[in-house]
Amino acid sequence: GSPGVRPPAQPLASLPPPLSPSLHELPGSEQLLSDGLTDDGHPDCLIPEPANQPACARPLPSPGTPTMWPLWLLASLLALSQALPFEQKAFWDFTLDDGLPMLNDEEASGADSTSGIPDLDALPPTFSAMCPFGCHCHLRVVQCSDLGLKAVPKEISPDTTLLDLQNNDISELRKDDFKGLQHLYALVLVNNKISKIHAKAFSPLRKLQKLYISKNHLVEIPPNLPSSLAELRIHDNRIRKVPKGVFSGLRNMNCIEMGGNPLENSGFEPGAFDGLKLNYLRISEAKLTGIPKDLPETLNELHLDHNKIQAIELEDLLRYSKLYRLGLGHNQIRMIENGSLSFLPTLRELHLDNNKLSRVPAGLPDLKLLQVVYLHTNNITKVGVNDFCPVGFGVKRAYYNGISLFNNPVPYWEVQPATFRCVTDRLAIQFGNYKK
Repeated sequence: GSPGVRPPAQPLASLPPPLSPSLHELPGSEQLLSDGLTDDGHPDCLIPEPANQPACARPLPSPGTPTMWPLWLLASLLALSQALPFEQKAFWDFTLDDGLPMLNDEEASGADSTSGIPDLDALPPTFSAMCPFGCHCHLRVVQCSDLGLKAVPKEISPDTTLLDLQNNDISELRKDDFKGLQHLYALVLVNNKISKIHAKAFSPLRKLQKLYISKNHLVEIPPNLPSSLAELRIHDNRIRKVPKGVFSGLRNMNCIEMGGNPLENSGFEPGAFDGLKLNYLRISEAKLTGIPKDLPETLNELHLDHNKIQAIELEDLLRYSKLYRLGLGHNQIRMIENGSLSFLPTLRELHLDNNKLSRVPAGLPDLKLLQVVYLHTNNITKVGVNDFCPVGFGVKRAYYNGISLFNNPVPYWEVQPATFRCVTDRLAIQFGNYKK
């Protein structure tokens, strides 16, 4: 939420968690994709801490009893054979995605669950031997961040499922950089200097589902993205155009983060998103002056914060009837045409903070599932008794648990108590603190 807003008194029970909201930067090598990764991003899965390793040391035999030496040596070797391999602690907090294939402790150790003796045939003998110089390799994760690399390193195990190359100096992705990595699930290239990508650079990545290539020097969306891709984060680049067909064949894509690019409304060619069934799209911190009208109609979340949108016209939201969350904060919106919000029957959360509205938008009482409304830091001078709740016996299926109206020139002592008759808790209402 926005600064200064007390969190809602109750969670949105029926609202699924965001796919990973605002991603602005990845943290350092100690954790990857935590909540700091985005304003509202979510980590995926924790790599388990290493199990306690059995002690291998035994008392030395007495020098005067030579017959005990072979027994002591044998016992030591047996103890060593039962030790689990070293697992680095606090490695990553990567992704909450339950699809990320990670080995559990038993699989990692190659141990026979019945005897406790390692099964050498079950161990991946090539993985540790192929760890690139300077990188950290853990199970099927290869971490090569913050090394000053100029190119994608060689000698990466074909079993790798997650490759982290963030915070380096890579400027180009060549044709064979990812050759043989057919099991790669997530590729992190954030904060490099990538400006050129070979047309076949991603061809070997047949199972890639997450591509994070934000904070680079790209001027276009990479061509020929893998058809398996489900999540693309390409924000904070230099992209000005989204051409038709750039996402063709990406039937599994459900999340795109492309904010922080100098995109204008004219930069989206008609049909640019054809074929996509996105759930989540973020185009914040761009140069939009209106709500794009040709985005996927499957969207559940649309974030257009920090743009230059000045008005919401009647048919701007007609296409997006499946939205749960709509983010329009930090724009220049002065007017929301009556009836505009009526096309959003499933809306749960609406962000209109930090705009130039002079009144509460019409139509909020008709949104039966709406629970959170951010209207703080506008120019609202009056709140009517029926601005939020249905009139008379009108039914609201979900009561509000968050309404922010602070930092508006509203004389809150004049607001009638019945105005918030459909709010679960008075603490969910944020008033006052107006600053001229």
